Amino acid sequence: MTRQMMYRNSAQPHPMEAHRIDSLAMYYTSFADGQEGVRAFLEKRDTEFTGRTSSDMPPFYPWQE
Repeated sequence: MTRQMMYRNSAQPHPMEAHRIDSLAMYYTSFADGQEGVRAFLEKRDTEFTGRTSSDMPPFYPWQE
């Protein structure tokens, strides 16, 4: 997903649109699996991610349609 975001953001007509998508990605990673990743790191344990790219993608990806 990061690779797709990088490729597609580089083709945006204006840098602010790429910045908007990048900022939203950072915002959405602070939920659910993002919090799990930080907790697992601090507790020195394996992660237990529950999000799936097939069903749990944030709505801001413009190519998601």
